Amino acid sequence: MTSSTAVDECVRIIQSRWSEQPRAAVILGTGLGGLTSHINIAATFDYSELPSFPIPTAVAHKGQLVCGELAGVPIIALQGRVHYYEQFTFAQITHPVHVVAALGCELLIASNASGGINPQYRSGDIMVLEDHIDLMGTLNAFSLTEPSPPTLYDRELASMAISIGRRENFACHRGVYVAVTGPNYETRAEYRFMRRIGGDVVGMSTVPEVVAAADAGMRVLALSAVTNVAKPDAPDTVDAMDVVDIAQHAEPKLRAITTGIVEQF
Repeated sequence: MTSSTAVDECVRIIQSRWSEQPRAAVILGTGLGGLTSHINIAATFDYSELPSFPIPTAVAHKGQLVCGELAGVPIIALQGRVHYYEQFTFAQITHPVHVVAALGCELLIASNASGGINPQYRSGDIMVLEDHIDLMGTLNAFSLTEPSPPTLYDRELASMAISIGRRENFACHRGVYVAVTGPNYETRAEYRFMRRIGGDVVGMSTVPEVVAAADAGMRVLALSAVTNVAKPDAPDTVDAMDVVDIAQHAEPKLRAITTGIVEQF
């Protein structure tokens, strides 16, 4: 099945059980799937029901597409994503983005759990992406309909997200996301390097989906839940479940921003 045929078939399957046209899509990263409990759910699809949808293998990525309303607005939540290190191609990683764009979504909110590089950040903080450093080689794998725009991340939406953080009284930063292939965590020297080249957090996702969404004409907001802050001279041992646990504690902040953005979109 060609990619365009698979997208069309996914649209047909989803519309057969949900007739609303969604305005926004939310990608729920590591430990952040709890947002779906606040959606008025109309239909749920396992990724296995949708042609060419990649099935997550990473911990805490459920693999469901949820249709419903958040703050009275029709949305789609992608509960879990796949990563390049899981042996998926960039085309497979971005297939869900092409599906939600074909369904009519005008906004993508992409969330992730990330490691902090900026020493001013704390575990549980939220960072709004204003730019990224792509060490994954994402753009080399894309045939874009137009050159990648200079600003992939919508500045107006980023400002709105920061304002919501201030209003709700939690730490919310603007910063730069460094995208790596993973799945290993970084060495002390790599953390120093990433900070020196301008990074504030590091993660293993998001950039492929952001590039695909922008290429499809969607507005993009991306949010990182900072799960641990690197201390190259006094490193802590962190495992995948630690990341999940901290991200889950940050989920109410992500939910507040997502709900506030959707309400105003």
